[in-house]
Amino acid sequence: MNLRVFEIGTGYTSIPARMGAATEIVVAELTTSMMKIGEDVTIIDIKDKHRMPTQLPIEEVYMPQFFSSTDTKLGIIHKLKRVLYSISLTYKLHKIIRENKKEDIFLHFHNQYNLFFFLKLTPKSMLHNVTIGYTVHSYVWFGQWENIKETIKKRYFQEVFCCQHADKVFVLNDIVADMLVRHYNVDKNRIVKVINGVNVDTYNDTVADKESVEQLKNKYNLKGKKIIFQVGSICDRKNQLGTLNLLLPIMKKCSDIAFIYAGGIIDPQYAETIQKTALNEGLQDRVLYMGEVSPGKQLNELYALSDVAMMNSKSEAFALVIAEALSARKPIFINENIMKSLPFLERMEGEGVIRIKTTFEQDLDRLFTDSKYYKEMQEKGRNFIVNNFSWDVSAQIYLENFR
Repeated sequence: MNLRVFEIGTGYTSIPARMGAATEIVVAELTTSMMKIGEDVTIIDIKDKHRMPTQLPIEEVYMPQFFSSTDTKLGIIHKLKRVLYSISLTYKLHKIIRENKKEDIFLHFHNQYNLFFFLKLTPKSMLHNVTIGYTVHSYVWFGQWENIKETIKKRYFQEVFCCQHADKVFVLNDIVADMLVRHYNVDKNRIVKVINGVNVDTYNDTVADKESVEQLKNKYNLKGKKIIFQVGSICDRKNQLGTLNLLLPIMKKCSDIAFIYAGGIIDPQYAETIQKTALNEGLQDRVLYMGEVSPGKQLNELYALSDVAMMNSKSEAFALVIAEALSARKPIFINENIMKSLPFLERMEGEGVIRIKTTFEQDLDRLFTDSKYYKEMQEKGRNFIVNNFSWDVSAQIYLENFR
């Protein structure tokens, strides 16, 4: 029988994402790569009259427009939206299953609410031709078991249930797989290790609009500056303040170094602390918030504007930013915490990836002063990502496990 694949949008924001919503990017890019090789794939996504223009095959799930707009404030309205979307999504999927009784169906979920409610509201008799896959994107699993088990019990019990009941559980690294097997009795034979890819055509400094990049330099007075860039939601977990504190001694000695950062503000007080710190240190003209940027062309221009990227988060599920930066030929510094939690990064050390160590100042200076070394790191990083972490590679891994 023909296999019909349905990639399930989370409902957080519509696809294509107007903001840096990592999971929505995964859904869109996986679908694009599957379509390129002729797979029958459709995205099921939240209804949104303001959806960005797209050629992606999307079927919409009804939601009142009040709940359809982008929502980044994770309060009660957000939780209500998650529940309402998940219930509406379930009945949409029931309709699709009934209409495709003679087809093999693979439902690929990316959000705990969505699959939890689907499983609770769907009779098993309806699923005879349906295989259910769930990808664990949550960052919560990165920590010592004793420190995170209560958080999982209170806030991620739905994800545990999803992993215990999905036919295939896709994980982004060995840490999640080990936790699920050891602590939640998930069958290791149902767990599949995958990667998040990157669009190597979009994230490429050579295709960035040079005029737009020059305009950014002029607007922010960055001409002649060596620019360090960090992208991610503005909150304590992403640790922009930690990066600034790491850079302070160097920036005070070198007046030609600037730190720019971009992302949606999750914690306004935290965002204010970053700017207050810069002001107190007399660096407010070289510590610049670039706003929330759209993934793709706009974000690629910021990579093109920069010389070096930073990944200094306290925890990450995969850190798509690493692949984006390297694809855009930007060497990236990664802290010890992320290096340890994502073991595959060890293969990339020296391939555009530099571990943040006590020698950080010397390592950064070498990038800025040794042009031959810098160019080697640029090309090694780019080549590694193209060959190992493109969305085409990621899609192929998934498809091999959909059947």
